[in-house]
Amino acid sequence: MHRSLLRSPSAGLVIVLLALGSILTLVAGSHVDPVSGATVNNFLNAHTLIQMATDASTFAIMGVGATLVIISGGIDLSVGAVYALAGVVMAMVLRGLGPMDAVSTVSIGLATCLMVAFFCGLANGVMVVGLGVHPFIITLGTMWILRGVAFVISHAESILVPAALTNVAKASLGLGGSLSPVPLLAMLAVAGLGTLYLTRTVMGRHVFAVGGNAEASRFSGLRVNRIRLGVFLWSGLTAGVAAFIGAGFYGSATSSDGTGYELYVIASAVVGGASLTGGKGSALSAMLGALLIVLIRQAIRTLHLDQNYEWIIIGTAMIFAVVLDQSGSKLLAKRLMNRTVSS
Repeated sequence: MHRSLLRSPSAGLVIVLLALGSILTLVAGSHVDPVSGATVNNFLNAHTLIQMATDASTFAIMGVGATLVIISGGIDLSVGAVYALAGVVMAMVLRGLGPMDAVSTVSIGLATCLMVAFFCGLANGVMVVGLGVHPFIITLGTMWILRGVAFVISHAESILVPAALTNVAKASLGLGGSLSPVPLLAMLAVAGLGTLYLTRTVMGRHVFAVGGNAEASRFSGLRVNRIRLGVFLWSGLTAGVAAFIGAGFYGSATSSDGTGYELYVIASAVVGGASLTGGKGSALSAMLGALLIVLIRQAIRTLHLDQNYEWIIIGTAMIFAVVLDQSGSKLLAKRLMNRTVSS
């Protein structure tokens, strides 16, 4: 059991995160806090760590939903556009309704984000299943369509959201005024629910089965089309949750929000060990993959390196992760074959 845990992608990512974090702690230097007068490490401090988690939270949350799609053998390029459209529609609805009490504002805002995201995910799933077109093409098209809709209905304006949403997203929860752990907690909650769904439910096992071999799953009685539709719904809903957290935290929504997030989301899933051929992946590892990407970005800032190298490093890490995953799969298959032959 201990060996299987150590071999899991999650364990490997935790080791990499701890190693990189330890290196940064040693080389980052320190400064004197102007308020308390205490010496504070430039990397290993509560503000930097929570800020990193906040930066990772939006595409880590979306990464959980996108990982379900990838495990099933599909891909979703529209998550960033769903994020933008859900945030814009929520901001416009709340602006149109006018002043309300905090509970009503937060409830309507969250419901609006989830409803818009649900229908976006439903549209993706219905077209993938109904038209029989590869998800890459469908979601590439909806990526442009949804962002275009957000652009048109908002007139490319940045729409402010009510202070009640910002108060929730930036609540300190007793940690101090400058610390906002809500995005971190939301990320952990979504990753936890995604992990339970994939590892502890029959539906989750069906997602792996479809991604591993769709035809065999169909012959065994699984409703493959319904499962494929379901994962796109989950992907849409997680984008809606991320939009609610993101718009609330930053205080506004615009049609350009989430631009490029689909790349971060897919990178998080792949670095986390998800196989683009389907049948393999982990919600927890997707979250850890997102944290690793943010940690790389933070390392560039902390070490005062040229930030233009950020994309090069992230792209290299993604290629390395895929090659390492394929090499591990081939090695495992070879070992199993040798055992079969020897027995």
